[in-house]
Amino acid sequence: MSGKQSTLRPDATGIASAAQILREGGLVAMPTETVYGLAARADSADAVAQIYRTKGRPDFNPLIVHVASLGMARDLAAVDATAETLAAEFWPGPLTIVLPLRDGAAIAPAVTAGLGTIALRQPAHRVAARLLSEVGLPLAAPSANRSNAVSPTMPEHVFSSLGAMAPPIIDGGACEAGLESTIVALDADGGWRLLRPGPITQGAISALLGPPEKSRGATIEAPGQLRKHYSPGKPVRLDRRAPEAGSFMIGFGPIEGDVNLSPSGDLAEAAAGLYAALHAAAASDLPAICVAPIPKEGMGRAINDRLQRAAAK
Repeated sequence: MSGKQSTLRPDATGIASAAQILREGGLVAMPTETVYGLAARADSADAVAQIYRTKGRPDFNPLIVHVASLGMARDLAAVDATAETLAAEFWPGPLTIVLPLRDGAAIAPAVTAGLGTIALRQPAHRVAARLLSEVGLPLAAPSANRSNAVSPTMPEHVFSSLGAMAPPIIDGGACEAGLESTIVALDADGGWRLLRPGPITQGAISALLGPPEKSRGATIEAPGQLRKHYSPGKPVRLDRRAPEAGSFMIGFGPIEGDVNLSPSGDLAEAAAGLYAALHAAAASDLPAICVAPIPKEGMGRAINDRLQRAAAK
């Protein structure tokens, strides 16, 4: 079902059409509050294989599964009291929780990349929520772009990245958060670890659960942990207060550029515009990209995480 560069309206008719494509094993690009996701039914090995083919994604990188409700999550994973607490506070929303995979769960093996855990999220975006309710199935949905490329926050980013491989896209406009979900892993002893920073800050989770445990290092437990990721295809130079010769400048606060993530220094605004700025830089004729310094506290931690991976060689 992929390969057709078309958009679907985010209304009842468009969502019903998208749900039918998904039930039949096809792909749909759906808007979420974070980024556009490349969705397929998570119980079908053939459908999930289409995600990997379309993205050119390495098969050792697991996929996030989007659910319509906490009840759907319970069918797939062992949801303990800590997970219930997190879900009550942050679902629906931009938080992914990594939990033990339930025995017999209807999930294609490629979704978990052979791990005994599954990454689950209930999105808050009204279109994604309606689609999940309409299709009645959990949906595997990584970002709708080529693997390691800049994540899409608008329909045109999906077309630009996937080209002829782009499936039908539900046009939900620009994504509000513009940054992939925060990912946490819960351990059997009640502890938790931050696997990927995102819109929900470590401080907000710590206020609920207490301080996190240390990361386990290089083990890939969730999406977005590859060292090189979110690449615009050009050298990216960080913490620059002025553009270098032949570079596209991404400014922040008082540091101006070809684009400015937030002239007022608002980190939420910067996060929402980060990928659009990287897409603009990638499309420019200039051979390199410079980025102004971004504060490292709060949501700035997630922004810097994405920039460091984009800049990795």
